[in-house]
Amino acid sequence: MKCFPFSVGEKKEDPKSTKSISGQSYNSTFTDGEMKRSGSEFNSQNASDGSSESSRRQSFPSFSQRPSNLRVFTVPELKSATKNFSRSVMVGEGGFGCVYKGLIKSTDDSSTKLEVAVKQLSKRGLQGHKEWVTEVNVLGVVEHPNLVKLVGYCAEDDERGIQRLLIYEFMPNGSVEGHLSARSETPLPWAMRLKIAQDAARGLAHLHEEMDFQIIFRDFKSSNILLDEQWNAKLSDFGMARLGPTEGLTHVSTAVVGTMGYAAPEYIQTGRLTYKSDVWSYGVFLYELITGRRPIDRNRPKGEQKLLEWVKPHLSDIKKFQLIIDPRLQKKCSLKSVQKLALIANRCLVRLPKNRPKMSEVLEMVNKIAETPSRPGSPPLQLKMASMESVRDEETKNKRTISDAKGGENGWFSRMWTPKLLRTC
Repeated sequence: MKCFPFSVGEKKEDPKSTKSISGQSYNSTFTDGEMKRSGSEFNSQNASDGSSESSRRQSFPSFSQRPSNLRVFTVPELKSATKNFSRSVMVGEGGFGCVYKGLIKSTDDSSTKLEVAVKQLSKRGLQGHKEWVTEVNVLGVVEHPNLVKLVGYCAEDDERGIQRLLIYEFMPNGSVEGHLSARSETPLPWAMRLKIAQDAARGLAHLHEEMDFQIIFRDFKSSNILLDEQWNAKLSDFGMARLGPTEGLTHVSTAVVGTMGYAAPEYIQTGRLTYKSDVWSYGVFLYELITGRRPIDRNRPKGEQKLLEWVKPHLSDIKKFQLIIDPRLQKKCSLKSVQKLALIANRCLVRLPKNRPKMSEVLEMVNKIAETPSRPGSPPLQLKMASMESVRDEETKNKRTISDAKGGENGWFSRMWTPKLLRTC
């Protein structure tokens, strides 16, 4: 999936593009002095004025001001763990470096070996270092069952140059993107897709609502959702994460960066970042789970390359709707269950950010689908659902619109998302 930089007005940060790590998407790492500087940089993000929807959060604590359980590794230790960074143990490669599978000694029992993923930062300058530090600052203090655990880091300077590495728990079942790919030999069953939707929503809800500070993920996508040995889904790659707005402010102003097909239209147009941008990305992801298609796929026929545009005309008719369901599910799923998840996706894709639900609300809705026993072949839902009428009425009262972006292949992001009959977003 292609990532992109956008320039919206004055740039607030280096807008160099990023690339996904294929397979495992572990990303981004400094000396102690550099980490201290990074902590202050992370805390002093530029936020624009505003009063409504203020998050009332405390400042993000800098790395140097909090206790940390992160282990500090040396380069020789990591060479030993990865067979001298051998390509035979490489599990991913991307714009910010390579990821290797490794074995390290457990701190609890030196005779026990732990599998880890070692991300080695390539020497490409400040932007990569900024993401390295952001990753340490976020995962050094934030722990949750649905976030990939950061085990430790390495920051050394020697005659070979700057060495910056991150060490994560190993996720043996790879990324959700990999399993949704047509090349995957193990297509995900519907029950597993619902569980992944739950896990991902739970991870985002924790970042947005369950801490003294708010973290906006900013690069939520299927390649950044990894699966552990028990197929639990965990969010990874926090190099693009940002602290949410402080008390009295409605948003954070940043250079617009992210991944094509996932970024919210208002963020692309204005550079104003809120947690509702993550909610939009989650909505796109739900349609990935439903269709098995990527948000943008240039290998498909012209009318099917952009996922949201392709599914839109299929939402107003039950027969058409069935055509967007991933054929690899082979009708081994309840149509009613799929329709309910699509309705949640539409709620997340409402064009006005304030009308999108919080991730805790999204999680509650997804939980209800997963907990409701439904069999393949159960009667479909009525297209005009009462639960969606309030969304339509609310949007009718709001006459504000966002003008279409001009030119370039990214203009489609800013078009209104309005399915003909459902009019849910």
